[in-house]
Amino acid sequence: MSTAPPFPAADPLGEALHVLRMDGVFYCRSELGEPWGMTLPPTPGCLWFHVVTSGGCRLTVDGAGGGGTADGADRELRPGELVVVPRGTGHVLRSAPGVSAPDIRSIPHPMLDGRYALLRHGGDGPVTRMVCGAVRFSHPAAGDLVASLPDLVRVEPSPIGDRVQDTLRLLAAEVEHGGPGSDAVITRLADVLVLQAVRGRLQADAATRTGWLGALADDRIGRALAAVHREPERGWTVAALAATAAMSRSAFSARFTELVGESAMGYVTRWRMHAAAEFLSGGSGTVAQAAHRFGYRSEAAFARAFSRVVGEPAGRVRRHGLAGKADALAAFRS
Repeated sequence: MSTAPPFPAADPLGEALHVLRMDGVFYCRSELGEPWGMTLPPTPGCLWFHVVTSGGCRLTVDGAGGGGTADGADRELRPGELVVVPRGTGHVLRSAPGVSAPDIRSIPHPMLDGRYALLRHGGDGPVTRMVCGAVRFSHPAAGDLVASLPDLVRVEPSPIGDRVQDTLRLLAAEVEHGGPGSDAVITRLADVLVLQAVRGRLQADAATRTGWLGALADDRIGRALAAVHREPERGWTVAALAATAAMSRSAFSARFTELVGESAMGYVTRWRMHAAAEFLSGGSGTVAQAAHRFGYRSEAAFARAFSRVVGEPAGRVRRHGLAGKADALAAFRS
C-alpha cells in the first residue's frame, strides 16, 4: 500500500498523466524517397504520432474534418513538426497529393527489436526522414482523456511548444547522426514528445479538462482525487475523503459531485475497478487475489462489482488483458 501523503498535486495534469501511464506499442524510423505514400490502418486504443526530421509530407486523417478536428484533417508536415492522432484513426502519409499509398503492413519494414522497425520505401527522389509510432495509456480511465482530444493534435507555438522543439532537435540529431544505442534513445524521446503534446493540448484548451481531469485542479477536491488514485485499495468513506479535503461531509459531497459529475463513493468504486482491471490484465494476479487486494470479502462480490463497472467479467479481462497490445503490435509484424 502506498504511503504517499494525500496532498494536492502541484501539477494536476502531471498527476493525471502519471496515473494513466503510457506504454509504447510500435516505433518506426522511416527513410522515404519521393514519390512515396503509405496508409496506416485504424488501431483502436492507440495514439499515433509522427515527427518529420528532414524533408516533408502530407497527412490526411480518415473521416476527420468534422466538429472535433480543431487542427484540420489534412496537413502538410515539415521538419520540426509533431502531430498526434489520438484515437488510432486510420490515416495516410504521402509525399504529394494523389501519390499511391499502400497499406503499411504490405511494405517491408524489418523489426530491429520487439517493437522498433526500420522502413525504407519509395522512389529515387529527395528523401524524407520520419519517426512514427503508436503508444497507448494503460489505465482504463484514459478513455476520459483521449475522448477530450481532437482528431488531430499539433503543438502550437507556446512555452510548452518551445520545450517540444528542444526535444525534437534531440530526436532529429539521433535520427540523422545516431550511434550505438540510438534506437533506444529515439523511442524514449518519442514518448516524451507524445506526453508533451498531450499536456500542451490540455493546458491550452480548458474545454478538454472535464470530469476528474478538471477536478484535479481544484485545491480540495483534487487532494481527495489524488489520494484515491494513489491508494485505490484503501477502505475509503465519504468522511475519510472529506477529511483529506479539509471539508465537511456535506460540503465535500456537493462539491465533488458538481466538479466530477458523480458521487464520491461512485467514483471510488469506478476507479478501484479500473485499478483492478489493470492488475488483472497483467496476467500475474488471480481474480481472488484482486478481490482481496481491493478490499472485498468475497470473490463473488468483487466479480459482481467488476462486471457492473467494467462491463465484462474479471476472468475474461485477466485472460485477454494483454491481447489488445499484442494484436496492435502483430499488425505491423505481418
